Order: sequence, then C-alpha cells, then structure tokens
Amino acid sequence: MKKLSHLTMLLTGLLALTSFALAQQKSQPLGEGEQDKLVGIVRSATQQYQDVRNAVGYGPALGCVSGSDHGAMGIHYVNGNLLNGPIDPTHPQALIYEPQSNGELKLVGVEFIILAGALPPNSAPQVEGHLMQYIGGPNRYGLPPFFELHVWAWRDNPQGPFVDWNDHVSCAAQ
Repeated sequence: MKKLSHLTMLLTGLLALTSFALAQQKSQPLGEGEQDKLVGIVRSATQQYQDVRNAVGYGPALGCVSGSDHGAMGIHYVNGNLLNGPIDPTHPQALIYEPQSNGELKLVGVEFIILAGALPPNSAPQVEGHLMQYIGGPNRYGLPPFFELHVWAWRDNPQGPFVDWNDHVSCAAQ
C-alpha cells in the first residue's frame, strides 16, 4: 500500500510538471523572442503612421484586400520607391490600414515587399531572420513576381504575427 501511495504521488508530481511545461509552451512558443523583436522594431518604426496623414510617400493601392474564405489584409499604402529594396525593417514598403465605420483608417500592420527582378537569381530574402514568401506571376495583384512578408504589429492575428490573412481585420467598413 505504501508503494502505491508513493507511485500516486510521483505520478501526480509528473502530471503537474507536464501541465506546467505545456502551459509555459502555450504562453511562450518557440521563437517568440525573435517574433517580438521584429514586431517591436516595426511598431517603433511605424508609430508615426498611426495617423494616415503622416504616411507621406505612401499611397493607397488595390483597395481593401479581403480573403476569399476568411480574414482580410486591409488597405495597403505602398511606397513605390522602396519596391526594389533594400529590405530594411524600419522602412516597410507598405503600411496596412483597416477602414473604420467612422471613415477613419487604423494602422494594423505592414508588408515588406521586394520585386523578384530586383534580386539575384535564387535569392531567399528575409527580414530580421524571417524568410519572405515568393508570389509568382501572374497573381491577383497584377504585379510581376515578388517576395513579401506581413507583420501584424498593430493588430493581433490569431494565426501569428507573420501570416498573410488576419481574421481580426475586416473590409466591411469600406
């Protein structure tokens, strides 16, 4: 009986430690420090663009971009002078705004974009260690092949800060 009691205590302790480890994993996924670093850099660099009137050099392109089955991206304000690079985490090529019901625009994220033709063949561009996604042509945007990376620095994305579509962004107010 004494062995059974010790075994029960040991199993209880192991379950508690396992639960603690799982809880820690959920609250701090692998690589969150690196994710937070890029999100932090973007937030610091784009704070001034909370007010779209400060987005000098950027202009709206494509209207509000919605997903075919979920989420949206928002309205991209693109700085065309940056599309050929360089990729600099403090100077994103696009600022992303969500239209609000009162007619205002709310900054929700950024997109780093570089035309594939501006890079050497077989390039794998990245922003602060995050690989950019290749979008071939023809594409829905009417652009030549390019690489892109979204950073949801100003709006939480349940899928993660670097996923294209954000279920917490909507074009309904456009």
